[in-house]
Amino acid sequence: MVVPSQRVLLISFLLLLVSTTLIHAKGDKPKPEGGGVAAGDGGDGGDGEVAGDATDDGAVQGGKKQLAHGPVTYDARSLIINGKHELLFSGSIHYPRSPVEMWPDILKKAKQGGLNVIQTYVFWNIHEPVQGKWEFEGNYDLVKFIRLIQENGMYATLRVGPFIQAEWNHGGLPYWLREVPGITFRSDNEPYKKHMEQYVNKIMKMMKDEKLFAPQGGPIILAQIENEYNQIQLAYRELGDTYVQWAAKLAVGQNIGVPWIMCKQKDAPDPVINTCNGRHCGDTFSGPNKPNKPALWTENWTAQYRVFGDPPSQRAAEDIAFSVARFFSKGGALTNYYMYHGGTNFGRTSAVFTTTRYYDEAPLDEYALQRDPKWSHLKDLHKAINLCKKTLLTGTPGDQRLGEETEVRFYEKPGTECAAFIANNHSTMEATVNWRGQKFLLPPASISILPDCKTVVFNTQQIVSQHNSRNFVTASKKMNWEMSPEPVATVAQIPSNSREMQELYGLLKDTTDYAWYTTSIDLSPYDLPMKETIRPVVRIPSLGHAMAVFVNDEYIGSQHGSHAEKGFVFEAPAKMKLGANHISLLCMVVGLPDSGAYMEHRYAGPRSVTILGLNTGTIDLSANGWGHRAGLNGEKLEVYTEKGAQKVKWTKATGKGRALTWYKTSFDAPSGRDPCAIRMNGMGKGMVWVNGISIGRHWMSFLSPLGQPTQTEYHIPRAFIKPKNFLVVLEEEPADPKDIEIVTVNRDTICSLIKQDYPGHVKYWDRKGGKLTTAPGKSLQPSALLNCPNYKKISAIEFAGYGNPDGFCGTFKLGQCNAPEAKKVVEDHCLGKISCTVPNDPSLFFKSGDPCPGIKKTLAIQAACSF
Repeated sequence: MVVPSQRVLLISFLLLLVSTTLIHAKGDKPKPEGGGVAAGDGGDGGDGEVAGDATDDGAVQGGKKQLAHGPVTYDARSLIINGKHELLFSGSIHYPRSPVEMWPDILKKAKQGGLNVIQTYVFWNIHEPVQGKWEFEGNYDLVKFIRLIQENGMYATLRVGPFIQAEWNHGGLPYWLREVPGITFRSDNEPYKKHMEQYVNKIMKMMKDEKLFAPQGGPIILAQIENEYNQIQLAYRELGDTYVQWAAKLAVGQNIGVPWIMCKQKDAPDPVINTCNGRHCGDTFSGPNKPNKPALWTENWTAQYRVFGDPPSQRAAEDIAFSVARFFSKGGALTNYYMYHGGTNFGRTSAVFTTTRYYDEAPLDEYALQRDPKWSHLKDLHKAINLCKKTLLTGTPGDQRLGEETEVRFYEKPGTECAAFIANNHSTMEATVNWRGQKFLLPPASISILPDCKTVVFNTQQIVSQHNSRNFVTASKKMNWEMSPEPVATVAQIPSNSREMQELYGLLKDTTDYAWYTTSIDLSPYDLPMKETIRPVVRIPSLGHAMAVFVNDEYIGSQHGSHAEKGFVFEAPAKMKLGANHISLLCMVVGLPDSGAYMEHRYAGPRSVTILGLNTGTIDLSANGWGHRAGLNGEKLEVYTEKGAQKVKWTKATGKGRALTWYKTSFDAPSGRDPCAIRMNGMGKGMVWVNGISIGRHWMSFLSPLGQPTQTEYHIPRAFIKPKNFLVVLEEEPADPKDIEIVTVNRDTICSLIKQDYPGHVKYWDRKGGKLTTAPGKSLQPSALLNCPNYKKISAIEFAGYGNPDGFCGTFKLGQCNAPEAKKVVEDHCLGKISCTVPNDPSLFFKSGDPCPGIKKTLAIQAACSF
C-alpha cells in the first residue's frame, strides 16, 4: 500500500527518470539505474521551474556578487545550481594569455556573446616556476580573474590539472619537477603524486580562502582533475589505472561542494563526471559512464591551434552551431568553446613549435575583437536554445525520423510546452520535411530550432547576423634601426667542461631558448682537401629543435625540425684552415613538449658531430670535449631593456645583418584605441621585446605549404605601450629590419548577406508565460542588421547588391539580377549611424516592379566604419 505522501514522492521520482536522457548518435533513450541524483539531492527547486529563463544574452541571473549558494550537484539531466537545473554555455579564456588590463573587455564580450560560464586552466609552471616560490601577480592573478568572472555575472570552471597540455610550455608542469629523483609524470608514482597533491591542495585552499566556490557564494561551479588521460593511461597499464583512482580520490577529498570532471576519461571514478572533447560530441560522445551523470562537453574546438609551418586553420560558424544544436537536442547540458578567446603566448610560454598567436580563429580573435559571424552567430544560437530552456529541462524527450537524412528531436510537456530541433544531415542537398502538419525547408547540414514546435527562430546554416573583415593599418613611419651582433662563443670563452655533448633540455632548464656548444680541432696540411673546389662538410644529426652553426666565427647555416618531426640533420660546407678551427653550435628549443606519456624522458639537442671530406677521412667530434653555456650574452645583459642596451655597442643598421644580431629602435604609440601589432617583414626567426616585455617568438622563415609564414603579425597589447616605445628584436638569421612596421588592427569592415527565405532575427523573439512571443514593434522580416564596433559610425557603403549577388565579405560582386538603386537605399538606411536595419523587401529595392521574379532575392552589403 502507498500512502499519499509516498505517492507524491514516487511520482516525482518517476518524472525525473523520464525527463533525463543520455546522448546517443541515433537518439537512444536513457536506461536509468539507481537514484538518478548525485550526492546532495537537488531536484528542480520544489516548483518545477528552472533557473534563468530565456534572456537576450543567456546570462546567469542573480546579480554580480553571489551567483549560487549551497552545493552544486547534478543528475542525469544537468548540473543543479541553487536547486535548479541549468543549461550552460561556456568559453575557454586563459588569464595568462592576455594582459590583466584586457580581462574586463574580454569577459564583457563573452557575456554579451551569450556565455554564462568561463573555463580556465590553472598554470602550475607560472605560479611555481621555482620550487616553493609562488607567483600570483599581474597576468598571473588567478583570484582577480575569477572575481572578474563573478562581477560579470558568470560562473567559472577551474581546470586544475595539474597537467593541462593547452599547447602551453611543458603542459603546465614546472621544469623543476622533471629533475625530481625517480619521478614519472602522471602515473602511480610516489614522487609525482607527492608534488601533485601539494599543488592541488595549494590551489584549492587559495580558492576556499577567497570564498570562490559556489557554496561559498563564489562563481566556481565545476573543477577538473587531470586532462585527456585515457590514451596516456594505456601506456602506464596498471599504474595508469590506479593513478586515475588516486587522482579522483584526491579531488573529491577536497570537499569543495562542486562536482569534479575528467575530460576524455571513459572510466572516470564516481562521483567524478566523464566529459567529451572534440568537434562533434553530439555524435561521437558515448555518453556519461553512469546514468546519474549529465552530458558535458568540455572542449568544442572553434578551430585548431597552429604550429609554425602550418597553413591557416578554419572552422565555419555554421559547423560549430550545428554541433552545439545537435548536442543540446540530444540532452546535452553544457558546451564549452575551446577557445572562446585564445590570446597570445607571450615570452617563452608556448609549447613545442606552437605559434605565438593562439586560437586566433576563435569567436574573439587574438586581439579580443569579435570575429563575425562566428561570435554573433553563436550568440544567436544561445538565444534560440535559451528560448527552449525550460522545455528542454523539464519536458519528455522524443525523436522521429522524417526521411533518410532528416530527423526531429523534441521535448514536450503535453498540452503545455514543446520545443523541437529538425535536422537535415545531408551534407550537400537541401530537404523539405513535413512534421505535425507543417512544411519546413532545411538547408544542407543544418538544424532548425523551434521553441514552440511550430516556429523556426534559428537555423544553424542561415547566418542572419553580420560578418566582418580584419584590417591591418600601418601606424608607424620608417624606423631607424641600430644593431649589435651577439658574440659567437668559442672555446676561449667557453672551455671544455664535458667530454661529450650534454642534452639540451637539461642544459637550459627552461630558462632560455639558447645554448652554446663549443669545441675545436687542429688540422694539418694533410687533413685539408688539396682541391679548392672541395670543402669539408659539417654533419650534425639533432633531436631538435633548431640550430645555427658557426665555424671560425663564420655562420655556415641553420636547420630546424617541425612539430611533426622534431629531429633533423644539419649539413653544410665549411671553410677550414691550418691549425685550430673553432666549431660553435647555437642550439635552440622552441618550447618544451606538452603531451604524451613519459614526458620527463623527452630529449633535444645534437647527437653527434662529424666532419666529412677531409683527406684523412671522416672525423667524429662527438667525444672531442665540449664547452656548454646556456643563454646568450645579450640575455644576460638584458639588452632588450633601455638600461641593458647601454652595456653593448650599437651601430646603424644598413642592409642585411649577420646571423645572430640584436636590433633596436623606437616608435611612437599609435593614435586611437585600436589594438596594435608588429609586422615582421623581412625577418627570419627570433624574439621581440617592447619596453622590456617579451611579446613572444617570431618565425617568418618557416613557411607553410602555401609558401607563406604561419604568422606575420605579433600582438603588442596597448597595456605594454607608452607614448615613446623601446623595441628590440633578436634575429637568429641574416636579415634586414627596414621593412618591419607597427600596425593597428580593426574589424571596421562589416557586411551582411541575407536571403529572402531566412528567418527573422532571433533577438526579436521572447518567451512570456510559457508562450513564444515577438518583441513589441519588431519586424520578423529577413533583414540586414549592421552594427559598427567601438561606437564608430558607418562612414561608407562599399558594396550593396540586391538580386543575386555572389561572394563573401570583402569579395562581393553583382549578379545578373540586380537592383540599380541598391546602394542608395542602403545609404539612406545606414550612413552616419552606429547601427542600421535594411529589410530584404523587393518593394524597397524595385520601385518599378521585380525584373527577375523567379529568383529568391539576396541582399548583400559591405560597409566601412570610422569615427
